[in-house]
Amino acid sequence: MSQLITKNFDNKDFDIRKRPSGYSRFMDQKVTPDVLSFIADCVLNLPSKNSFTVKSIWTSGYFEKNTKAIFGKPAPSDETAFAEYNKFIGQPLKTLSYSQVLVETKDNNTNRYTINNKNLLEYISLNERGALDFLYTYIVKVLTDSGFYQNYKNYVDQIHKNCNETIFENLKNRFTRFMLGNTEINGKTEINRIFPKVINPLAVIDNLPGVERGRMTKHPFTFSDLMYNRVNFRDLKKDKGVSRQGASGQQSQVKQKEDFAEYRILKAMEIVKRKYSSSEVKDQWALGQATYVHHIFSRSKYPEFAAYTENLIKLTPEQHFNHAHPNAHTQETNWDYTVQCLLSKCNSILQSVADGEFIYSKTRFIHMLNSCLKLSINSETTFKKIEKILSSLYLKA
Repeated sequence: MSQLITKNFDNKDFDIRKRPSGYSRFMDQKVTPDVLSFIADCVLNLPSKNSFTVKSIWTSGYFEKNTKAIFGKPAPSDETAFAEYNKFIGQPLKTLSYSQVLVETKDNNTNRYTINNKNLLEYISLNERGALDFLYTYIVKVLTDSGFYQNYKNYVDQIHKNCNETIFENLKNRFTRFMLGNTEINGKTEINRIFPKVINPLAVIDNLPGVERGRMTKHPFTFSDLMYNRVNFRDLKKDKGVSRQGASGQQSQVKQKEDFAEYRILKAMEIVKRKYSSSEVKDQWALGQATYVHHIFSRSKYPEFAAYTENLIKLTPEQHFNHAHPNAHTQETNWDYTVQCLLSKCNSILQSVADGEFIYSKTRFIHMLNSCLKLSINSETTFKKIEKILSSLYLKA
């Protein structure tokens, strides 16, 4: 896990038995990696981040534009979606405040938030994997400080030896008794909603069965299983028992996936754009304002890496249109300049990692190089060795 995450929890007590009213909802239904990452991104894109509320996010153009693209219809302004969106924004904000990434205060009956740990908020906003890493560390910390984590560890040991429903039910019952005895929640219904959100992130990291509809799954829970059920939003206006037209529904889902992919790409490009004030490639064409974020490996040919920050590099217009793309033909790339971009990006990643930043991953960079260039670089390879390998590619033009 990232040191940025663990540092946030060092020397702090997250025992829910000692916390004020409300801390029992340290996790909730809408707190999934994709939603948490998206809400963190929305906070960072608010016009004013000094102080904000659920309504500040709700009414922001950034939220309305992207929540429709990512999670489908209806628009946030639709009155029929009020309750759903209120929880969709509010519950992740609660988790971020309970984890001390945000600070929550009361303004009459309104919860008002300020940013307490901007670096970690940015890390969570980057992608769903980072959000999962955060949730895993956070949940383990809360359960450990609250004296419950040993029950989960015992469950892990038992389920590896004999995976059966009885062992799972024992853990679920222990969690229910713990919550009833140590929080203000006095009914099992709410606890049954919280339990999966506590157990499932742990199950993904620990490669264990998860929780679905109150029962233990018959398979290890996967990362994709954690994602928010976007059908909730699409079906808000549909009468129960009335099915969507098959072809129309499929087209809508395909369009939604495309919009979500585009959102992730633009988010990654904005991160790189904010990071550098000048071109990352220090050649004779680097003079002037760097205004373009270039895909080193084209998004059309390598769509799986289109949202990788490691695949994005800041360039000047001259570099972008006359060298990365010869004669401004954006469907073509100059091989030598692609190698130059990779070498420069390697150096950017090296510097960023050395500075303790979080927007790049050496592992992701190596994976991208191996996949796109048919290389076999292992994870232990030094940046210096990677640069040497990349430099040799000039000979393959």
